[in-house]
Amino acid sequence: MNTFGRKFRVSIFGESHGELIGVVLDGVPAGLELSEQDFEQDILRRKSGAKGTTPRVEEDKPQIVSGVFEGHTTGAPLTIVFRNNNTHSSDYEQFAAMPRPGHADLTAAIKWDDCQDPRGSGHFSGRLTLPVVAAGVVAKKVLQDATILDDTPVNAVNARIVELGGIDSSTRPSASLGMTDGTLGMTDGTLEMTNGTLDVSGGMPEAWEEAIDKAMAEGDSLGAVVECTVPKIDPGYGEPFWDSVEAVIAHAIFSIPGVRGIEFGDGFRAAAMRGSEHNDPIGPDGRPTRNGAGGVNGGITNGGAISFRVAFKPTSSISRPQQTFNFQTGEMDTLQVKGRHDACFALRAPVVVEAMTAIALADLVLIK
Repeated sequence: MNTFGRKFRVSIFGESHGELIGVVLDGVPAGLELSEQDFEQDILRRKSGAKGTTPRVEEDKPQIVSGVFEGHTTGAPLTIVFRNNNTHSSDYEQFAAMPRPGHADLTAAIKWDDCQDPRGSGHFSGRLTLPVVAAGVVAKKVLQDATILDDTPVNAVNARIVELGGIDSSTRPSASLGMTDGTLGMTDGTLEMTNGTLDVSGGMPEAWEEAIDKAMAEGDSLGAVVECTVPKIDPGYGEPFWDSVEAVIAHAIFSIPGVRGIEFGDGFRAAAMRGSEHNDPIGPDGRPTRNGAGGVNGGITNGGAISFRVAFKPTSSISRPQQTFNFQTGEMDTLQVKGRHDACFALRAPVVVEAMTAIALADLVLIK
């Protein structure tokens, strides 16, 4: 299934090298102000072209085809599409005989009897996170309209990379990886486009740049950890058990290609702590004075900031030679992936994590 949510329903469609990709949103409240310009900031944050990302650069121009009239949502299903123009489908022909290790090439072929569209990884491509980001823009508006979040959109749901290639950093990444002071840009508040690619030089910790350079030189890839916070959300949202806040957010987060884990608050460290260490004392205002629970108790928001970390695996498509099975020859063979791929796709993931979080919370808020 390609649909998420009960009240705020998000359906993703399209393939990486098809004519277009898009999203249909059902359950969007009527009367929200919405235009195609509203999507620009978050779409730019996801855009490729910076060091460590794929050289495939698309226009990524959103087209609202239903659900909006005279600048406001109508309450009818909202549909947003994006055209695919910069495609090199021949790069993927080799994977019919030799599916990529770590990728969905083989599992997709098994599930759909070789009827899947393999071009650009088809429906499994990270390209499909673009309509997710668009859905997130609408979801953030739903949350702001419900007055449960801070009035400043950039602070409503905020994600950033905190670890890359196993290297931790207290330095806030550039705005291509997150947002800084409410402006799109590097730490100085600017983001330049040079020859159609993003220029983020100087906006990334030096150790991260060195790790990316080394991985690219070796034809390899890197993973990363993204931290996400929802700093101001009222208590009382979520349900025990099946629709706990953690369960709904985790469901959405694990729908992002390449996610390998998620932890809330103290996360796995809690297993080594005592109750006296992990418990969050309650302050005079009824809210926790620390946040070991990540803002959730019993599946329900407790008034503290929702806080969690997401682990992204290294990109599966690497040019470094790998030994794997060749289904055409029936023997083990050497695969060297061709084409345009991210050395670290997690560089563009923070805005996707924000979008999925906003989508999950919008559904919980509208259900309540």
